[in-house]
Amino acid sequence: MLNNLIPSQQVNSIYDILLPELWKNGVKGIITDLDNTLVGAKVPLATPELIEWLKHVQQLGFKVVIVSNNRHARVSKFADPLGIPFIFSAKKPSNAAFRRALTMMNLPAEAVAVIGDQMLTDVLGGNRMGLHTILVQPISLLDEGFFTKVNRRLEKIALTFMKKP
Repeated sequence: MLNNLIPSQQVNSIYDILLPELWKNGVKGIITDLDNTLVGAKVPLATPELIEWLKHVQQLGFKVVIVSNNRHARVSKFADPLGIPFIFSAKKPSNAAFRRALTMMNLPAEAVAVIGDQMLTDVLGGNRMGLHTILVQPISLLDEGFFTKVNRRLEKIALTFMKKP
């Protein structure tokens, strides 16, 4: 179980991901979390910097799907103006939403990376599906919901056990 919490990669933010290297390694699709991965949990719309990054991602040829545990209103308000397909109420780390995203992109698991800020949802779910997992540092810890705060505490405990020989 603990091995499934270890990401393939760990970076500070999405902007630190070496996109050409991912492409060269066969990744053609990106499943990304929304809150605290792309923008802060209470930020309703994409920042200009994020809009440019997403354009660059798509220009490189990547297919993108946002997969979020948040509600339809939150995710659609963010994703619709960008023209990015999304899955809301994903119940990550459950496999169902990841499978659905793969189908939406028409790509096999080995050709897809998942980007997120939580080990217990994004990394665990992605690893269980055989996806390349990229853990980013959360953008903001101030506005997180109750369950996310619980997950963060559990992640700290898991990290303690993972560091022991």
